[in-house]
Amino acid sequence: MKISTQGRYGLRALVDLAEHEEKNAIPLREISRRQDISERYLEQLFAKLRKAGIIESVRGAYGGYKLKKEPEEITVGDVLRILEGYIVPVYCTGKAPESCKMQGDCVTHEVWEELRKKVVEVVDSITLADLKKKAVKLHNQHNEGNMYYI
Repeated sequence: MKISTQGRYGLRALVDLAEHEEKNAIPLREISRRQDISERYLEQLFAKLRKAGIIESVRGAYGGYKLKKEPEEITVGDVLRILEGYIVPVYCTGKAPESCKMQGDCVTHEVWEELRKKVVEVVDSITLADLKKKAVKLHNQHNEGNMYYI
């Protein structure tokens, strides 16, 4: 299974939104600038996330995007399913195992199914709040080295 730029960039953008949101909507251009992701690409990703109920848009002079749920309620798995689809290492696992011609005769099927379960377990155990904490800690570490004394 390979996570595309949709999953990677979408998750980064949501962590940025969670990290900088303090009751105010965040304009997409700010997320785009901080994350070095095209604003147009973020618009496409955020349309999917908005439709899925993860974020909401706010219109007006102080408009932008806000999380619709608390960061503790959003998992990496939620985001990946919205932006990537099913989380499966090979097509014959997960949603459509009956589509496999080798169904019942494949000795490797158990390997792929076990891998799928483990990946789902990991991505469903990490929340946006967990990633936000790591991002804040990382940014604080980077900023510690930039102190100037006169």
